[in-house]
Amino acid sequence: QVQLVESGGGLVQAGGSLRLSCAASGRTFSTYRMGWFRQAPGKEREFVAAFSWSLGSTISADSVKGRFTISRDNAQNTVYLHMNSLKPEDTAVYYCAAGPWQRVPVTAGGNYDYWGQGTQVTVSS
Repeated sequence: QVQLVESGGGLVQAGGSLRLSCAASGRTFSTYRMGWFRQAPGKEREFVAAFSWSLGSTISADSVKGRFTISRDNAQNTVYLHMNSLKPEDTAVYYCAAGPWQRVPVTAGGNYDYWGQGTQVTVSS
């Protein structure tokens, strides 16, 4: 079992920045792929960013590429989502997720077993 707790959400003006954190507890953190997803009101959950074993790096959605960066600190059992140049369309509840490294594609929410409770990000225009 892995427990995930997100924090760092809030209200920010367009063009601003936020850093989301996801603290993990339970089984060995480093053995899981970590990812971020988001869900806006009335919309389906969508992939934001994740680590890719095959690429040996990270992958992010086109809508956030160049603005959002995912990072992790295995020693602290924490994964981060650094969000810059925020836009009103980034407004959503953001969730971190953990799943086995071997499950692909990394963009599919169904390939993650554990989810946090979510943190609200609101970007005003």
